[in-house]
Amino acid sequence: MDSVDEPAAEPRKRGRPKVSSDEDKRAHIVEVAGRVFVKYGYAGSTTAIVASEAGVSKQTLYKLFESKEELFAAVVGAHRRLMLDLPRPVEDISIAASLERIFMIDMDEDNDADRTGFLQLVFREAAQFPELVDILQREGMLASRQHLADWLSERRSEGRLTLDDTASGARMLMDMILGGMGPPEGRARAWPDRAQLFAHLRRCIAIFAAGVGAA
Repeated sequence: MDSVDEPAAEPRKRGRPKVSSDEDKRAHIVEVAGRVFVKYGYAGSTTAIVASEAGVSKQTLYKLFESKEELFAAVVGAHRRLMLDLPRPVEDISIAASLERIFMIDMDEDNDADRTGFLQLVFREAAQFPELVDILQREGMLASRQHLADWLSERRSEGRLTLDDTASGARMLMDMILGGMGPPEGRARAWPDRAQLFAHLRRCIAIFAAGVGAA
């Protein structure tokens, strides 16, 4: 029986690494592409640059991503969780404290730098490229805003806040917090240090929480 079982197991062992390798390669390309877009801007970035910096052939890149637009969409999707940590379990803490966690305002410096660079890219170039706006709405902002509106609606149904339009409230919060994280003039000019940025973001959240009578 052993001599029959062993050959049957061989193809399964050889098959697993290929799937894992493709998934890892896609994730690696998306990570590198995010840095390339931030460094060169959307207009200045090419799939050739991404392939070169990722250490893969253009053929490999095009096997996984048909175009620069599709690659950018993948980058947006990867960054969405860096914008808002939603959905998340219900927490027995204040609304303001929950919002601080949702927006991850105490994020570590490396992830914060990635998030800030990407936000600045979005604010700087999205208006020039209609296709970016479509991708951002489809893959990023609209999905994140809906998650936040749903979270606010749930807290309202629990009687923990008063807000007549949760979609408007979600938009308001994202404008304040993400605008503070990636201001058009750049992080260094807007905030001399991270402590001042965090103080500003907490102030925004506190003002919003007070405005909706949050428990």
